[in-house]
Amino acid sequence: MSRKPLLLIAAGGTGGHMFPAQALTEAMLARGWRVKLTTDARGARYTGGFPHTTEIEEISSATLARGGLQAKAAAPFQIAGGVLKALLSLRRDRPEVVVGFGGYPTIPAMAAAFLLKLPRMIHEQNGVLGKVNALFASRVDVVACGTWPTALPEGVEGVHTGNPVRGAILERAEAGYISPGDYPMELLVIGGSQGARILSDVVPPAIAALPGHILRNIRVSHQAREEDGERVAAFYAEHGIGAEVRPFFADVPRRMTEAQLVISRAGASSVADLSVIGRPSILIPYAAATGDHQTANARGLVEAGGAIMVPESKATVASISEMIVSVLDNPDGAMQMARSAARFGKPEATALLVGMVETLAEKGHRT
Repeated sequence: MSRKPLLLIAAGGTGGHMFPAQALTEAMLARGWRVKLTTDARGARYTGGFPHTTEIEEISSATLARGGLQAKAAAPFQIAGGVLKALLSLRRDRPEVVVGFGGYPTIPAMAAAFLLKLPRMIHEQNGVLGKVNALFASRVDVVACGTWPTALPEGVEGVHTGNPVRGAILERAEAGYISPGDYPMELLVIGGSQGARILSDVVPPAIAALPGHILRNIRVSHQAREEDGERVAAFYAEHGIGAEVRPFFADVPRRMTEAQLVISRAGASSVADLSVIGRPSILIPYAAATGDHQTANARGLVEAGGAIMVPESKATVASISEMIVSVLDNPDGAMQMARSAARFGKPEATALLVGMVETLAEKGHRT
């Protein structure tokens, strides 16, 4: 019996890195490959959605960007130890291709793949390269870009693939949209994988300020950080607004499909999900994001007519309330936004990545 080809995926500890990694994992397993995922403890929280046949290796990782002096001094030694462990692992079970999705936990696997001259590629979700992907961009065979255009180092060319989305999102590609009207309407508020404080501060009072003919029909799903959840839920209850408030929704694909409007951060995965399903959105990019990459992520969807973008500095109760009204009080405009978002989406992103992995594997066998 011939050995199944092995794909090693390295991904960091946020949903933005892990969801595209999951999409590629699902596709490669379906094509008869073995898939091994290396991530850290934070990333391991997202592995529940991965197919059970995925081999998951949790590695200790370190960041040079956070922590005190002692942690920063120890980080290079921790990273070096991770690279050595990855070298031994890759020699023992040699993958055909190594794919990095960014984040510090990808350093050991990508460095080991470079040293062993294995076929390798990175996928950057955002419009600005993350620090780790920037480090490896000139040291890989292919740089796949989820957002276009992506700012790349001089001499490095990227391939626009779009951002892969999980199977649960892909199943709902261009799902039928019910325009807002005088009947129950769903409003989904998501601030990335861990919620966002500004959305918890501004959005509930913005909803409470809506005109009565809209407010009476609103039902809210609001993802809030644990420390904000209680007060957000209390605010909705005090104002008679039906709302479900949680730190994490496991069924975002369903809630997004049912929503008339989504209010969200502009993380790459969120933008990809919105555009594949095709839903109107109000996007509030995270102002402190490295290189302001969330604004870059949102720009294309906004220019396509599928979203409204507001900078954090201008995201007031009054401005958000006004934007909600502009969508929910305009059924034809909302439908047009939904269609524009769906046209902007790249549901073929995973298939493009699969093709790139298989091409790299063929080249590797010929060398």
